[in-house]
Amino acid sequence: MARIAEPPRPPAPRPYLELLDVAKHFGGVQALAGVSVAVEQGSVHAVVGENGAGKSTLGRIVAGAVAPDRGRILLDGVPVSFRSPREALERGVGAIAQEPFVVPQLSVAENVFLGVEPRSAGVLRGRKLRDAYAALAESAGFDLAGTAAAGSLRTADQQKVEILRALSRDAHLIVMDEPTAALSARETEQLHEIVRRLVSAGRTIVLISHFLREVLDLSDTVTVLRDGRLVRTAPAAAETESSLVEAMLGRSLTSAFPTKHVPPHDAPVLLSVRELVAPGVESATFDLRAGEILGLAGLVGAGRTELARALYGAAKVTSGSVTLGERGKRGRSPRRSLSAGLAMIPESRKDEGLIFARSVTENASLSRLRSLASFGVVRRARERATARAMLEDCDVRGARFSAPVGALSGGNQQKVLFARTLLCRPRVLIADEPTRGVDIGAKRAIYDLLTSLAAGGVGIVLISSELEEILGLAHRVLVMRRGRIVAELEGEVMQEAAILGAAFADEKAAVA
Repeated sequence: MARIAEPPRPPAPRPYLELLDVAKHFGGVQALAGVSVAVEQGSVHAVVGENGAGKSTLGRIVAGAVAPDRGRILLDGVPVSFRSPREALERGVGAIAQEPFVVPQLSVAENVFLGVEPRSAGVLRGRKLRDAYAALAESAGFDLAGTAAAGSLRTADQQKVEILRALSRDAHLIVMDEPTAALSARETEQLHEIVRRLVSAGRTIVLISHFLREVLDLSDTVTVLRDGRLVRTAPAAAETESSLVEAMLGRSLTSAFPTKHVPPHDAPVLLSVRELVAPGVESATFDLRAGEILGLAGLVGAGRTELARALYGAAKVTSGSVTLGERGKRGRSPRRSLSAGLAMIPESRKDEGLIFARSVTENASLSRLRSLASFGVVRRARERATARAMLEDCDVRGARFSAPVGALSGGNQQKVLFARTLLCRPRVLIADEPTRGVDIGAKRAIYDLLTSLAAGGVGIVLISSELEEILGLAHRVLVMRRGRIVAELEGEVMQEAAILGAAFADEKAAVA
């Protein structure tokens, strides 16, 4: 019997974005090595990898912020070579950075139409601007006042400003680099809904994220990079968190968190806080013992960072007491806190932690400059030797220690902060979002650092918006809401549901 010929298959859709053999070096560091990726139109294409794998470099090349050393880029089949983000935006390619760029003094509407404002004879047409903004915000489904000052917005709303800016230029491709790193759980879900609406309207999203659950929930396709090289590109439906971790690291990660070592019940109290009142903090009272990791949980804006700053002496204390150790010393400024044995890793390494134009060595040694100087002059050889030993202990990689710290990946930048902190030999450490913007491999390294410090007798106050991190590391959890400590959880009751119940108690009552 003659075989019936099968009907011809429809041709595969042409990729909307193609990167062909793209390479990029920064000094002696190879960020990308001959990477080729194809992104289909109307899809979410995720890019994952460890810090330093080349994810952000790839995104910046697509968005015109960085030029490749080699390779070609095709946009809808047409070769392109962007010399700036503005040029990319004019061709319909926008970018949303982890830390949004807005002009704080301008209104939301002025930021959205920045550079393309409706003008007549050089004069801004305010009514036309308001009308254009209202129509754009309504089409995107954003309830965001155009007259609000952009600098007064939360990070989640500033990201909406950047999305609207891209849409105002009719962007068909949007690169999102760690868009949810600084968002609460609720704000993250809202952004996910925005991404889904954009894709359903035919937009294409390149998503760079460390959150593998987010990647699997949102994306259609996943590209894995390791050490600047392409490992594989596969449908998201064919991947799991474990398979992505193994591809990223080149090995399996047997456990996300190290084993907890419970401190003895009679361990000495290193930090005693009584009825502390400070900006954003109301009547905080707790003790921290040697070898204990105390988690601070709560929603964004609950007062956790405000409490940390008050303890460290970076915010004015109105009333109450903070006692460090048996001597009763209290740091009334960050410098005095360091001298008394209390150190802090701040929430934002960019704004409060590192000096990006300075070298890795100089950033690590900042906390010990007095001891490294003679007659007011820093002895560079002594500085290099001291910093190098601690940087190597903290496993800082990716560039020479003489290179600017800004050349390092986010995970290695965070390790530099730990190296600086450990040079102080603190007895108490406040770690505010220590793994924000850090990949899963670097996270585990930071977890190991925290648990080893606790095992050595250091008391740690851990602030994190990731409940898994709090539960995986902390021996005890304090839940904050509206500036107050509203719950203390320990042992079997230290569960995710209990933390969320305490954090949302007021809102649930309001709904009821």
